[in-house]
Amino acid sequence: LRKNVEDFTGPRERSDLGFVTFDITADILNGKNGLQTFWNKNTLIIFDWNVKQLFLYLSAEYSTKNNALNQVVLWDKIMLRGDNPKLSLKDMKSKYFFFDDGNGLKGNRNITLTLSWNVVPNAGILPLVTGSGHVSVPFPDTYETTKSY
Repeated sequence: LRKNVEDFTGPRERSDLGFVTFDITADILNGKNGLQTFWNKNTLIIFDWNVKQLFLYLSAEYSTKNNALNQVVLWDKIMLRGDNPKLSLKDMKSKYFFFDDGNGLKGNRNITLTLSWNVVPNAGILPLVTGSGHVSVPFPDTYETTKSY
């Protein structure tokens, strides 16, 4: 679903606003469903002694005529040590607005959704891990009309 709405954040009069509903099924610890994990001599070490939590996020990546690369975070979740590492989320709505800085969502055929995460350590660097699986979603050529109440 996509609408063209008034944009109060910049010099443009209107911008595209996308509404995305998605499912996520992933097993973070076992690396199933196309997600990468850290392996050391065949031993899984994603939650080793120095890992406090994981910061999971779903991002949309696409290109427009004005920008070669656009990246928008749509959803996130903090996974603590001891939480169930198997995600099975159905009919999720984006947690954050999916605004384009113009009209780049209309008719865009290659919007790629990717699940990634940051390992939040007790001490040290913050490594970024990108899932190896992603989905490309085409957006329609027409805008949804706003209902008047």
